[in-house]
Amino acid sequence: MKLTTVFLTLAVLLGLGACTQETQNKIGREINNWTGVSGVLEVYAGEKLVRRFMKIDKLTTAAGTGSNADRPYRFGYGILDANLNGVADAGEKKVYFEFSDYSTSYIFFENPS
Repeated sequence: MKLTTVFLTLAVLLGLGACTQETQNKIGREINNWTGVSGVLEVYAGEKLVRRFMKIDKLTTAAGTGSNADRPYRFGYGILDANLNGVADAGEKKVYFEFSDYSTSYIFFENPS
């Protein structure tokens, strides 16, 4: 039983090592989609922080209904941090949001806490 587990683990690691960097990135994104990410999206107006969304699993690029072309905006679901204190307070709810790829200054990152 132990020998089978060792060989199976070795085979998986060798298989991943043989993948291209792009394939490894895709596998990593798929794992994140499955396990979830505690992402934070901060939206800026100039140098001033104006909106913060927390506990975001992922951002999605919108795709055209009749075509496979990507649309110039992203969307997701997250808790609106209305008071910008960095904590999901009791009264703050999960909301849908979208923003333009072209005109919105934003930073998306994984919450380190």
